[in-house]
Amino acid sequence: MRYAARVEVRLRPGIADPEGATIERALPALGFDDVREVRAGRSFRFEVDADDEDGARRRAEELAHRLLANPVIEDSEVEVHQMAPAGGSR
Repeated sequence: MRYAARVEVRLRPGIADPEGATIERALPALGFDDVREVRAGRSFRFEVDADDEDGARRRAEELAHRLLANPVIEDSEVEVHQMAPAGGSR
């Protein structure tokens, strides 16, 4: 079966986030005076072939840990769901 996976990677709490800080400093000039605590991150989406959802999740978590995130300074969150069959029914 084919599964869609999404991995969100963000810096761990306490790790400086210069990109988020730069965005936050620019917000008042754009009229967003009410936005605080901006943290930047990255999002990855991909497909995984696996026998079941647990297998797809394990594979996506392995990919996140080994390649997409630096586990020393970043956390990752994985979401997986089964994809609809291609072509669908008519």
